[in-house]
Order: sequence, then structure tokens, then C-alpha cells
Amino acid sequence: MGLKEDFEEYAEKVKSLPSCSNEDLLILYGLYKQATVGDVNTERPGLFDPKGKAKWDAWKGNEGKSTDDSMNDYITKAKQLLEAAGLPA
Repeated sequence: MGLKEDFEEYAEKVKSLPSCSNEDLLILYGLYKQATVGDVNTERPGLFDPKGKAKWDAWKGNEGKSTDDSMNDYITKAKQLLEAAGLPA
């Protein structure tokens, strides 16, 4: 399989995780957005949207990272979380 197929497979596998910390979810979110959209292309959410701000910041933290690097980092993080949950990676 190619990188894109592996990435899509792990994006599906992550949905089966029983629970993750908010920090881990934000890492995955930021990498996923960078891999699928590229650099941040929206304004940072305002004061009354703390969840949106956290997600935007996680995405912004990956700015400049290539699509391939983002996909590889996402797969690595997903494998770690799946193994920690005792699920097949």
C-alpha cells in the first residue's frame, strides 16, 4: 500500500480507540488537517470558542510540514495510541 492508503487506514482505525486524552486528539487533529488541507487557511476562532481555538492551534503548530511528513507523523502517533489501547496497529 502507498502512504495515502496507509494514512486513510489509520484515520479509520483511530475511530475505534476507546478513549484518548485531549492532547492526543489535538495532535491527531493537527496532523490530519495538515495532511489533508495544508497550512491553516482560516482565522483563529474567538474567545467564546475555546475548543475551536485549541483545534486551530494544533493545526497551526504543523504549519509548513509537508503532506508526506504529516501523514507519516499521523500514522506513527496512531500506531502508538492503538498499541497503548491494546488494539491491533
